[in-house]
Amino acid sequence: MAGKYFEGLEIGAVFEHEIRRTVTEADNVWFCAATYNPAQIHIDHEYCKGTEFGQPLINSIFTLGLVMGLSIQDTTLGTTVANLGMTDVKFPKPVFAGDTIRSVTSVVDKRDSKSRLGQGIVTFRHQGFNQRGEEVATCLRQALMLKRKTS
Repeated sequence: MAGKYFEGLEIGAVFEHEIRRTVTEADNVWFCAATYNPAQIHIDHEYCKGTEFGQPLINSIFTLGLVMGLSIQDTTLGTTVANLGMTDVKFPKPVFAGDTIRSVTSVVDKRDSKSRLGQGIVTFRHQGFNQRGEEVATCLRQALMLKRKTS
């Protein structure tokens, strides 16, 4: 399904995204390597045994990317010009290998672009939840969106 154009995104709309994803240890190790993040809390099982978590934490930026990625098919696939920013990013609960993440997106604001005809700015709230329904990530994302072409 293609994404929604600016006009099709109404303030207050909520999308409960159907696709879920179980996070693996390989995802975490790959992401940490790809982003040059050698933090022990993500990749060192022996170190993590001595932490309050007892196991490696999934990198929070991977989690945030996954939560947003799970939303794209229903909201912005092919209709986003660019991401303009992300604010109010929070990680209220940790994510571990084996957790299954689902995403919920709400449209919290929208306005016409002042500098780009045929485009508008939409603010999305993305929330990620684990298999127990605990919120693991949230953020506000401002996206520059295409408007439908009119003749």
